[in-house]
Amino acid sequence: MQIAPANFDRMFGALADATRRDIVRRAIAGEEGVAELAQHYPMSFAAVQKHVAILERAGLIAKRRIGRRKVVRTNLEGLRVARRLLDRYEELWRDRIARMSELIGDTKEART
Repeated sequence: MQIAPANFDRMFGALADATRRDIVRRAIAGEEGVAELAQHYPMSFAAVQKHVAILERAGLIAKRRIGRRKVVRTNLEGLRVARRLLDRYEELWRDRIARMSELIGDTKEART
């Protein structure tokens, strides 16, 4: 699954909420129905449904129907896309820090 860069805001916006991160965590551990998920949170079923819908639109989870239940599972490819983007940012910042360290080292050597 390829996620367009325009969807990164949606993806990270979805992950910005603690309840949604917990839903993703629970979905990684195993499939759980939306009704069962709602029992874990001090909010209404409708509020949990909204959180699930936001995660689904962001490509982080998927729902499927099993009988009368809507079961939530993590979309691992969506999480991989998020991870790859974070890895790129980490590499960028590590390179910048390394360059700054070199500059600071050069400055210290010039003073001595």
